[in-house]
Amino acid sequence: MSAGAGGAPARVVVADDQAVVREGIVMLLGLLPGIEVVGSARDGEEAVALVAELEPDVVLMDLRMPRCDGVEATRRVRQEHPGTQVVVLTTYADDESLFAALQAGARGYLTKDAEGEEIVRAVEDVLAGQAGLAPAVQRRLLERFTQPQAAAPAAPAELPDGLTAREAEVLALVAEGLSNKEIAGRLHIGPATVKTHINNLFAKTGVRDRAQAVRYAYQRGLIDPPGTSVT
Repeated sequence: MSAGAGGAPARVVVADDQAVVREGIVMLLGLLPGIEVVGSARDGEEAVALVAELEPDVVLMDLRMPRCDGVEATRRVRQEHPGTQVVVLTTYADDESLFAALQAGARGYLTKDAEGEEIVRAVEDVLAGQAGLAPAVQRRLLERFTQPQAAAPAAPAELPDGLTAREAEVLALVAEGLSNKEIAGRLHIGPATVKTHINNLFAKTGVRDRAQAVRYAYQRGLIDPPGTSVT
């Protein structure tokens, strides 16, 4: 299966300051279907310059790099070249780096021990307009957003931002980490209908991707934090 649009391979730039790691990632990507590595960068400055020159579909961006770190490079790429998506690929799955990268505009986040299939899936997801988050990272998102809350908030009497009951239901399932196909099966509706609901709720709430949808759902009390009992 091709990761790019129209059957063309997804054009990818790899940015990592460690030569051994960078070359290893390039070698791995070269073996994956649907991906073409068009360049590699040693730091954030070089990554931004390569994006301007090569106009890749996706950058796999390390966070800890000299001169210009991955977060700042991500911010510049997304501001100056909105047609290029960023997937953070890093050893450090700590919360601070994760949220800084997402806030800078990254649409995906993988650790460097991710398997080839995970990388292809993340690239495909971000090119399709979805968040390419590894399951472990999505769990960390859920944990982070629920930590400040001592108890589950009371369900709002009215749904926020004009959400319909069905849109709120879909949003809650998105926050649980379900794919569009899984949501369709759970609600007994078609995948196209799920996509329509997601597009509508994203527009109403102002979230850009599933990572932000998770945060929105918990902040608005649309889903209970893990470990709380509902009677």
